[in-house]
Amino acid sequence: MPKYTQDDEQISDGVNLLISILVRYPEIGTISFDPLHNSIKLTFMLSSILSNTEFEVIKNTILNSIKAYLMLSGSVENEAAVQLSSYDRVAMLVVSRDVATLSKGEITLLIALLRDKFRDRLVTDNNDAMLEEDLLIQEELIDSMLQNVKSNHTVNPLIGIREDGRVLVFNK
Repeated sequence: MPKYTQDDEQISDGVNLLISILVRYPEIGTISFDPLHNSIKLTFMLSSILSNTEFEVIKNTILNSIKAYLMLSGSVENEAAVQLSSYDRVAMLVVSRDVATLSKGEITLLIALLRDKFRDRLVTDNNDAMLEEDLLIQEELIDSMLQNVKSNHTVNPLIGIREDGRVLVFNK
């Protein structure tokens, strides 16, 4: 088993990115980073099961919005996928994106789309204690860490989750 130190920049950038995204966006239930495919998966929890029609509508909306956002920002090549799984009475919507073209603005757009579409069904962690200044700092960190992860090619798969109001990040 390899040993990692606290100073290992590749791990630190990846961990900080996942933590910052989870802290800034309480709508994201889990986030995972796959260095092999250089992709990030954002998982959103919904408090009810989606019909096939609802899923197809939101899937197309998300994919078309990502495509439009990237086209407007000058980047057209991307990898994006949307999947749905259900457990008992909870639906999990998973959005997969390549890290190379992912941006903070795109994550914000995705959150806005899901808030608009699923209002009271989108499970959100309560972060009332976050001040506007803290949110801005997290946004700056996300931009910085995304750039570092894009250029340094982190080699460790990571997963970040929410549990009892805390954010935890693990090596997979």
